[in-house]
Amino acid sequence: MLARLIALSLVVFTLLLVFVVPGHSLAIRKSASPVTLPFVRRLNVTGIGKLVELDRARAKSLKSRARISTDVVQQGITVNTPASNQAVDYVTTVHIGTPGKDYTLLIDTGSSNTWVGARPLENAFIPSLSTSPRLNLVNVQYGSGFVTGFEVTDSVTLGSGVTIENQPIGVALLSGGFSEVDGILGLGPVDLTCGTLLLGSDCLPTVTDNAFSQGLIPQHLVGISFEPSSSLNNANGELTFGGVDSSKFTGPLNFVPITATSPANEFVGIDQSITFGSPDGQTVLPATAGITDTGTTLLLIASDAFATYQSLTGGVLDSNTGLLKITPDQFANLKSLFFHIGSNTFEFTPNAQIFPRALNSAIGGTDDAIYLVIADIGTPSGEGLDFIDGMTFLERFYYVFDVANSRVGLATTAFTHATTN
Repeated sequence: MLARLIALSLVVFTLLLVFVVPGHSLAIRKSASPVTLPFVRRLNVTGIGKLVELDRARAKSLKSRARISTDVVQQGITVNTPASNQAVDYVTTVHIGTPGKDYTLLIDTGSSNTWVGARPLENAFIPSLSTSPRLNLVNVQYGSGFVTGFEVTDSVTLGSGVTIENQPIGVALLSGGFSEVDGILGLGPVDLTCGTLLLGSDCLPTVTDNAFSQGLIPQHLVGISFEPSSSLNNANGELTFGGVDSSKFTGPLNFVPITATSPANEFVGIDQSITFGSPDGQTVLPATAGITDTGTTLLLIASDAFATYQSLTGGVLDSNTGLLKITPDQFANLKSLFFHIGSNTFEFTPNAQIFPRALNSAIGGTDDAIYLVIADIGTPSGEGLDFIDGMTFLERFYYVFDVANSRVGLATTAFTHATTN
């Protein structure tokens, strides 16, 4: 029954597009400049899941690169995912269509498909003059949600009038795990889109790919600036397509190649080790592969590394939040973590290791308690994806995904040593 409904919807959607006039041709800039897009940090705990549970579910999905199979769609089987998205995320606004409309999308370097339609009643996708059908369905599963829908191409406008033509866009028929957003802006490697179409194994160029190939940006990369915050729905981030914003970082921008270790190499993956107390201090996480990911809230490390960290900090697992909880005296004695990435070492201060205390109640915690943002990924080290440097880590550094050169850049910022938490 579900399969018939989807097929009928596809026919109706295609008929609607018959009456759409093809979009105008693109005028490629002779002198392209980077494009800046602001985004908002949002704390959105609407379900019963804890931060750790949501992030761990995402980690499991990333490791397996699970997809909703054709059989699931045909048989109408319910996908077993939490009914809420990440507790903390970053969202931005993009304009899709001609004349089209605005959509609020999650920023995600851990996936690469861009799609809309998660809120069909509040902000439904409506075909416009630039919409063209691909006569195909797309499906992607995330740790905290999924989407199945039509695949179309359409115009996508970033920032102040920079428009990408013929961008592959998913339009949700079914989705779960997303609230108060319209979908996802996928910024990860293009290979993550391969096999997401039900018919064929084509890969779908990302927004960054097409912006560069169409001459709209000068470099095939995206720079991301975060800032730690102690308030809700704070406009504290910036995406730069095609370049970096040097005003957002203080130290040199250091690059390392994407790791060669599978499965981390399928994402924006790197190799790193972590020590406690000093660059040559107690090893928490030996050198191993993992990923950087804007779609993960916490900083997840392998179970054995987490046990070491818990022992060093004296933290006790809190049943309400799922996070490690420490006393004020333990916090006063907490030492920095040092991340060894390539030939560089990045300090992650004691203040960076705690969740913003002003937001404790929003995650089910006690107002004056101190919770640590380092959590257990749920599997032992040696699996090829032994850590996820999520947003709580990335908020302290400037972050670059250099698509053209398959590398990741990090730099210190004015917030690396901030005490905002």
